[in-house]
Amino acid sequence: MKQLLDTHSFIWFVTGNPRITPEVRAQIENNENFLSIASIWEIAIKSNLGKLNLGITIDKLVEQQVIANGIELLDITTSHLAIVAILPLHHRDPFDRLLIAQAMVEGLPIVGMDEMFDAYPIQRVWG
Repeated sequence: MKQLLDTHSFIWFVTGNPRITPEVRAQIENNENFLSIASIWEIAIKSNLGKLNLGITIDKLVEQQVIANGIELLDITTSHLAIVAILPLHHRDPFDRLLIAQAMVEGLPIVGMDEMFDAYPIQRVWG
């Protein structure tokens, strides 16, 4: 199954964070995963603000964690942005709204724990 990783799911997966349960880890390891360029952008911003320290540069993160784990990067398209423009404002985080739009356009479930995603016509996978 193809699936889109939420930013926190990706970070927790690659850092071995215990918030990724064995079930969620298996869900990620046994499926075809996509990571949005928006998530890389979010990680870059949070790193710059000092809210996130992965101890690695963005280019090395992509090389050592995204590519090494067989995760495909999902570009942002105008089709995704067209959906963002009309999404109800159940969720106000701009990065999550873009992930929701990408999941809708691409027909991908999102692997993430954010229950606000459930307010949209997408499938959320978590454990």
